[in-house]
Amino acid sequence: MNLSKHFTLEELTFSQTASRHGIDNTPDAEILSNLRGLSNFLEVIREKIKRPIYITSGYRSSELNKRIGGSKASAHISGHAADIISPSYGTPAELAEIIAALDLEFDQLILEFGKWVHVSVSEKPRGQMLTAINTSSGVEYKSGLVDWV
Repeated sequence: MNLSKHFTLEELTFSQTASRHGIDNTPDAEILSNLRGLSNFLEVIREKIKRPIYITSGYRSSELNKRIGGSKASAHISGHAADIISPSYGTPAELAEIIAALDLEFDQLILEFGKWVHVSVSEKPRGQMLTAINTSSGVEYKSGLVDWV
C-alpha cells in the first residue's frame, strides 16, 4: 500500500526484529494517518535532494520499541518518525546538513552515530537538532549537528 508517491506502508513498518520475534507491527488507523503525514514530509526532502531516500526504521509498535531498547517517548511509536539514509546523495552527515538547511518544519533532526538521520514531525514542531554519539558511559546527545569525525 502506497502512503505517498515513493513510500509504502511496508517500508515504514518493516522490522527484522519484529519478524524474528513474531511481533505484530501493524499500525492502527490513527498511526496509519500519522505515517501518511510522515511520508509526505519525506517526499518533500526527496524532492529537494533529487535522490531516493531509504527508511532504515519507521513505525515501531510499543512491543517492538521495547524489544529494541527504544525510548519510551519515541516518535517511532506514534508513526511520526523515521530513520533515513540516502547513499546516492551523500553521507548521513551531509543528508542531515541539507535537511537542516531546507525551510522545513520538523520536530527533531538527529544525526545518529554518523550512520543514519532520524527525522520526526509533530503538530508543534520544536525544530530540535541533535547528534547522538556513543561514549564510554552510553549514548550522549549533543546539541546541533556535530561534525562527525
